[in-house]
Amino acid sequence: MVETEAKVRVSDPAELRKKILELGARLHRERYFEENGLYDFPGRVLFKDGRALRVRTIGKKAYLTFKGRPQKSRTFKIREEFETEVKSARELRKILASLGLKPTFAYQKHRTVFRKGPLKICLDELEIGNYLELEGPRHDIIRFAKSVGIPRKELIKRDYVQLIQEARGKEA
Repeated sequence: MVETEAKVRVSDPAELRKKILELGARLHRERYFEENGLYDFPGRVLFKDGRALRVRTIGKKAYLTFKGRPQKSRTFKIREEFETEVKSARELRKILASLGLKPTFAYQKHRTVFRKGPLKICLDELEIGNYLELEGPRHDIIRFAKSVGIPRKELIKRDYVQLIQEARGKEA
């Protein structure tokens, strides 16, 4: 699967939530907490190649996600993505360690998810601020952003790891 997404920093998530619902999006999942950890081989092989391996935990559920190299785009983050739910985050971490992968970066966020047609709309709360993340077809992302008053030039294609690294002033 190829994922296409863009983000924008938001100052008033409550007002934006209201606009999202007024535009006909439906609440898909109410606010929840997730922990995210990136894993890499010694020498940061995946990072240097623009790829990522993430373990995400939401309550007792865990997901393993591989993200391929980003494709060229001025506005969007476009990359191949494969994800699967795993039964045990603890056992998954043991498997990754046995393969020589080590945790390299971790972050947490609260997320609320909405859907409008093929568009996934997320309101995310992180240590670095609040963000709207839009995932789906490019034209739907642009159209929806515009409808909530966000011009295309304000869209961010960097991922949360990059944004957190910038805010912390260091590399993962």
